[in-house]
Amino acid sequence: MLLALIAWLYVTLLMGLVEATAPQGTVFGGLTTFLFYGVLPAALVGYILATPARKRALRARQEAERVATSGGTEPDAGGHAPAAAEADGVAPVRKEP
Repeated sequence: MLLALIAWLYVTLLMGLVEATAPQGTVFGGLTTFLFYGVLPAALVGYILATPARKRALRARQEAERVATSGGTEPDAGGHAPAAAEADGVAPVRKEP
């Protein structure tokens, strides 16, 4: 999508250049054409399309902060072996041979 934004800015830059160099055109007209047809719409579209990336970055930052404040340990992540099964548990059921 970045390529489309760059292409749109290029096209509007050329539109502004033609506006500025036309016999009846002005430099102010060329600049306003570039600003209102190129920069502002491209900035708006770029901001909207970057929203998912900003949300992912915010979640990653919050997760890193949570891990840093909790000491970096998750429950049951102590590196110890789990407890053994109880001996008087229920035996599994299987088919008769």
